[in-house]
Amino acid sequence: MTDPKTSTPKKPHYHGHRDRLRTRFLEGGNEALADYELLELYLFRSILRRDVKPIAKDLIEKFGSFAEVITAPLPLLSEIKGLNAKAALDLKILQAGAVKLGKQTIMHRPVLSSWSALLDYCRSVMQFENKEQFRVLFLDRKNRLIADEILGQGTIDRAPVYPREVIKRALELGAAALILAHNHPSGDPTPSKSDIDMTNQIIIAAKAINISVHDHLIIGRNDTVSFKTLGLM
Repeated sequence: MTDPKTSTPKKPHYHGHRDRLRTRFLEGGNEALADYELLELYLFRSILRRDVKPIAKDLIEKFGSFAEVITAPLPLLSEIKGLNAKAALDLKILQAGAVKLGKQTIMHRPVLSSWSALLDYCRSVMQFENKEQFRVLFLDRKNRLIADEILGQGTIDRAPVYPREVIKRALELGAAALILAHNHPSGDPTPSKSDIDMTNQIIIAAKAINISVHDHLIIGRNDTVSFKTLGLM
């Protein structure tokens, strides 16, 4: 497009918008931006010569929030009009970076004294998963995290977990304590009877070889439930 007064190419309207958005971020941080605006900032680097505001808004409309966008499966992201394969992959790279940051915050540190960081990490890796997964966090004698592993994956409402496999892996790692965690894709973190029964089985099997189970966390869409807080263990 050319400006008739100067006969020079006219800058697209979104150039000024990008500068203004960057300035708002520099002055006020992420709290100064709506979720779709934070997505815009990130997409600027993936989609160079296009107004990305409609794409960012479509992503939020489809998935619900910034966190749900970057945790969405790649095939679903690719369905958004205007979001090319590179930009969709960049969003998954952003998620991977967020997960790694959270894990390195708690790795090899006493997690019981960094409980909020542990909860943040568990939410970042499980909160928006569309299938149930069962994770075990293995701790040493000083309650430092030595491994975080998925030992069960399943359907939207069930992830098969075998207590003997949990104990076997704990012995292989030389773990002295465990924290159990799984997500409820339905969004409701209320423990089911099978959740309670399975937890008790693991506690009994672990106690027999002097391994403690500190807690079992259930991660919902908006809330996290602790078995210990509920008096279930």
